[in-house]
Amino acid sequence: MRRTTEVEDLLRLHAPQVLGALVHRYGHFDPAEDAVQEALIAAARQWPGQGVPDNPRGWLIKVASRRLVDRLRSDAARRVREEEAAALTPRDAFTAPAPDASVPGGGRGPSEDDTLTLLFLCCHPDLAPAAQVALTLRAVGGLTTAEIARAHLVPEATMAQRISRAKRRIRGAPFVQPVPADRDRRLAAVLQVLYLIFNEGYTATSGRSLHRAGLAREAIRLTRAVRRLLPRDGAVTGLLALMLLTDARSAARTGPHGELIPLDEQDRTRWDRAAVAEGLALVEEALGEGPAGPYQVQAAIAALHDEAERAEDTDWPQILALYDVLVRIAPEPMAALSRAVAVAMVHGPRAGLAEVDALADRLAGHYRLDAVRAHLLERAGDTEGARAAYRSAAAKTLSLPEARYLYGRADRLGR
Repeated sequence: MRRTTEVEDLLRLHAPQVLGALVHRYGHFDPAEDAVQEALIAAARQWPGQGVPDNPRGWLIKVASRRLVDRLRSDAARRVREEEAAALTPRDAFTAPAPDASVPGGGRGPSEDDTLTLLFLCCHPDLAPAAQVALTLRAVGGLTTAEIARAHLVPEATMAQRISRAKRRIRGAPFVQPVPADRDRRLAAVLQVLYLIFNEGYTATSGRSLHRAGLAREAIRLTRAVRRLLPRDGAVTGLLALMLLTDARSAARTGPHGELIPLDEQDRTRWDRAAVAEGLALVEEALGEGPAGPYQVQAAIAALHDEAERAEDTDWPQILALYDVLVRIAPEPMAALSRAVAVAMVHGPRAGLAEVDALADRLAGHYRLDAVRAHLLERAGDTEGARAAYRSAAAKTLSLPEARYLYGRADRLGR
């Protein structure tokens, strides 16, 4: 099982790089994505038993390229594509490496730039913001349509249609880095996507593992790449700081059997202090780069958590003040739910519960609403209500570690 999980993480890491390489070389976004999926399936079948190739990305690019060329050549209904496929040549000097080739110097090779170009392509200005985010999560983040739908609180069928329309809309768009003015127009969508990719990596919405570490690392890597392009942009700097300060806690978030450990119970000596130090420096830099936006404010909140040596040292009044700012500039329901926790920590659990109840319509059916309500009911001494809310939350989440944690909290309260 462990080897299978490692292969899955590796495939998720390389998928956007392979897709970027194929779109760079051949164009044809939609069939390229299909070819990459076929290569990933082939790898998932072969690698656990036969071993991972020395250059897994090169292996995937070669297999996916063959599948794409075969698909284009055999598409009898589209004669133009058949003729184009017969004469396919790379658009520039980029050549897919052989399966066992290694990247000189241990670097990542040209597909690193391809992934960043793919990121900006998916955030094309011809697409509506919701479509930009959905397409990028699918192509760059490697999330399933169901995962993306859950992140946006919409039905899966709706999200599938949104992604399909987005692919059709950018068909034929050049695979190049946008010029600075165009890049700036796409930046908000790029940052939102990177934020969502990181969140899915840090706390997976489904499956057996709490983390998708490779996905979180990829989001951090791409955010660093964007920051190299825009080193003085406060939002980019703030997002990178937020990711680092949050990811620094990863080692302490799970116990020896993969069980979830909440923030106030974590062994803070296990936090990555180098990442915390870098994140704190970036927060200070981000807050000095113009008016604070949502990423800078969230990074400042994360900094207050990471600076506290013990949970009881946390500066909750300051965190609440920052959440007040956050929900004013970005009135998202999840931010308001986090603010409800801060309200409870400053003014008591009943005050927090009133804030949670006010969000019932906006977060109807989401397990986190029930989870926060359960936590606050427990703090307020309503054992029966807390137990019922914990079980309701556990039944709604698709994450097995979170479900086990929530059922465990309910059981701990007795019957």
